[in-house]
Amino acid sequence: MKDYATLARENFMRGYSCAQAVACAFSEELGMEEEQVARLVSSFGGGMGKLREVCGAVSGALFVLGALRGYGDPAATDEKAAHYARVQEFARRFRAGHGTIICRELLRDVELRKEHTPAPEARTDDYYRARPCARFVETAARIAGEMLAE
Repeated sequence: MKDYATLARENFMRGYSCAQAVACAFSEELGMEEEQVARLVSSFGGGMGKLREVCGAVSGALFVLGALRGYGDPAATDEKAAHYARVQEFARRFRAGHGTIICRELLRDVELRKEHTPAPEARTDDYYRARPCARFVETAARIAGEMLAE
């Protein structure tokens, strides 16, 4: 199995948002160019545009699970239920490792020191030292990869 966790971490360290880092790790499996995947999930970084809601790494992983294992027929209630169960299982596994899927809760120490603006923060060594996000993208990508392999 591909090491999605490492790919996601590398993507994050290259400057992608948490959502983009995870989703782009699966671009080959999605049959899309990395840039297209990055655009599709670009709204979800920073817990949805830095609103600090659902963690972008979680959203990126759920995008991948939906694209590869989701349902498309609005009348397919069994498939919808199966997919929602998959989403809930993903969330359960992520919470088991990090306690929550909410960005502001994951970043509580970092967020207490920051003024919130829509502008992206400079990706400096200090940024990466202060932010635990690389761990979250690794976890989300690993779980998504495991679930796709199951």
